[in-house]
Amino acid sequence: MTAFDPWDPAFLADPCPAYAALRATGRVHFYEPTNQWLVPHHADVSALLRDRRLGRTYQHRFSHEDFGRTAPPAEHEPFRTLNDHGMLDLEPPDHTRIRRLVSKAFTPRTVERLGPYVSNLAGELVDRLVEKGGGDLLGDVAEPLPVAVIAEMLGIPEADRAPLRPWSADICGMYELNPSEGTARKAVQASVEFSDYLRELIVERRKEPGDDLISGLIAAHDEGDRLTEQEMISTAVLLLNAGHEATVNATVNGWYALFRNPEQLAALRADRSLVPTAVEELMRYDTPLQLFERWVLDEIEIDGTVIPRGAEIAMLFGSANHDPEVFQTPGKLDLTRTDNPHISFSAGIHYCIGAPLARIELAASMTALLERAPTLHLAAEPERKPNFVIRGLEGLQVEVV
Repeated sequence: MTAFDPWDPAFLADPCPAYAALRATGRVHFYEPTNQWLVPHHADVSALLRDRRLGRTYQHRFSHEDFGRTAPPAEHEPFRTLNDHGMLDLEPPDHTRIRRLVSKAFTPRTVERLGPYVSNLAGELVDRLVEKGGGDLLGDVAEPLPVAVIAEMLGIPEADRAPLRPWSADICGMYELNPSEGTARKAVQASVEFSDYLRELIVERRKEPGDDLISGLIAAHDEGDRLTEQEMISTAVLLLNAGHEATVNATVNGWYALFRNPEQLAALRADRSLVPTAVEELMRYDTPLQLFERWVLDEIEIDGTVIPRGAEIAMLFGSANHDPEVFQTPGKLDLTRTDNPHISFSAGIHYCIGAPLARIELAASMTALLERAPTLHLAAEPERKPNFVIRGLEGLQVEVV
């Protein structure tokens, strides 16, 4: 356990040795600094993601007191209201109802229709990078692409998009382990501002519906069920945050991995038909979401260890995606890997609804960079963000010659 330290820069640079130690010494470990049970094996993580004895929330069954937990501070209420009405943090029946209604607006056809827009935008962003002779791959390509795509889907006017990424970053800070009070204050402020903006946008779309996701969420109904205003706001924020955080980090983590594995990058440049398997392998190799939490609603047992109701389980996606019991030579980047049951998009009822869109975006930016920047190379070693749960880089400086 001494090797597992999510605040240690050396661990953040390469958590795989610590993960290997956890897997070698057991299937479940109690980690006192966060008061969580760590689960490092792929088989266990995959099973627990589908286990209905666990939940993203417990408030559909228990009060805070009954569950042995302390209610969040009152000053965090704007963040909690926003977060707790999103389907990622709900359980059936509310999760089932909201996901069904959202799915009526967020259809495969809606995603497919965005394909040409995503490809064109990726090409434009890469062309600008090439014209400059390089730059920050994160700020110039990885970030603006998915933010623009999800904003376009939601129907957020281009002039209003500048605060979206800062709002998202401040809100997502609360998903790290043991967030500070300063982090909480930023998340609360962002929650208030983002919610107020969306509330006004929803009023406008009620008056004049458009061909966008906000209008679709307003119109979605099923046997008399409709989304409440708060559910629409929380859904829009969730789709924006989840819809670009993973894609941004997967893009820069992925290209950094390619630069450190030049033989794999050369193979990809020689054969662009590898793009689909490359996207999956890069999501596995340097997983953008390293940890996902669940509450124990009913006592469970893992390998003889009884985990009581009220405990919290931390499923280590990054470790599961490097489990040698599932992946042959998991520490090797192999863009031809076809047997790749990674869990980077989660599983079960909380499987990422935006996974098809993320795959389109990752493939589009990768293809544009391969075609339009064939000499792209690393200009400087990047710094890792001091985050564990959402894994990414501060930037990725590249050159095109």
